[in-house]
Amino acid sequence: PRTSSHNVFSVITNRHSKIDPFKMLFFTVSFSSALQHCCLLNNLFWQVYPVDKKSFRSRLALLIVNRDFDDPDMTRYGAEKDEQNMEHLLKELGYKVFKYTNLSGQQIDEAVKEFSQLQGLSQTDSVFVVIMSHGNFGVIHGVHWWKNNPDEFCIENIYKHLNSENCPALVNKPKVVIIQACRGKKDGSVFISDGDSAIMASDCEPQPSQADDMVEDGFRTHKEKDFISLLSCTPDTLSYRQKESGSFLIQYIAEEFNKFCHEDHIEELFRKVMKRFEKFPCVNKRQMPTKDRCTLTNRFYLFPRP
Repeated sequence: PRTSSHNVFSVITNRHSKIDPFKMLFFTVSFSSALQHCCLLNNLFWQVYPVDKKSFRSRLALLIVNRDFDDPDMTRYGAEKDEQNMEHLLKELGYKVFKYTNLSGQQIDEAVKEFSQLQGLSQTDSVFVVIMSHGNFGVIHGVHWWKNNPDEFCIENIYKHLNSENCPALVNKPKVVIIQACRGKKDGSVFISDGDSAIMASDCEPQPSQADDMVEDGFRTHKEKDFISLLSCTPDTLSYRQKESGSFLIQYIAEEFNKFCHEDHIEELFRKVMKRFEKFPCVNKRQMPTKDRCTLTNRFYLFPRP
């Protein structure tokens, strides 16, 4: 017979009459699907940042928490809970945490710069930088902030200190930045609902301050790459925290990462955190985190392997 004019299933069933053509079709489709799945996995493999096995990891993270300010009215009640939650999460993900509390703007800058020069960065597969304080658009406030004393740290300096030019040890490695602070002062700064646990405050200072200008990248090479940032709110708005339980951003990060970091990449984890804010616990207030300045070229999986 001229097999070229016959369907492959007809040829097989004619030669092997005991073979069920429907089973053969199922096998062929299943094999094809499996092959496509393998090709997809192979493609995804080359689109994932390499990470070290847990037994060989030496991951590093920087955590800065400002709670107590010179101005007593700026005390960030609940920040101690955020500090506890974030430090625990980072350690569970295999990061050695370098922690600082109650820093001035200059001290924050020095801490980030010192972190960028750690020898251990050459062995880490990624870094986290987490800063929690009061703030305004483009800046984090130090503990000496007053209306006549703009004690500030420019957020731009995080990217400056950790970019390829100033921190070559982190070239091609994911750098995750999380900032819990206001970026403006729209809406009220404090509100009280029924029940003590519902008392909330904003991470906004009593008076506005000006943001520093952005630094342009004048290099032809990738001076800044492999960053992703999650800011606690959109520009010009407030960021809220519960005085007993801490900020909503840190609470939701801890919960979503604990549930899904074994299977989702960092951008998907951030999306799930943002999704939680669609149902904000107070009817009168709204807050929406935003992913910012993402220059990741691959997917970053935290892989909390046993």
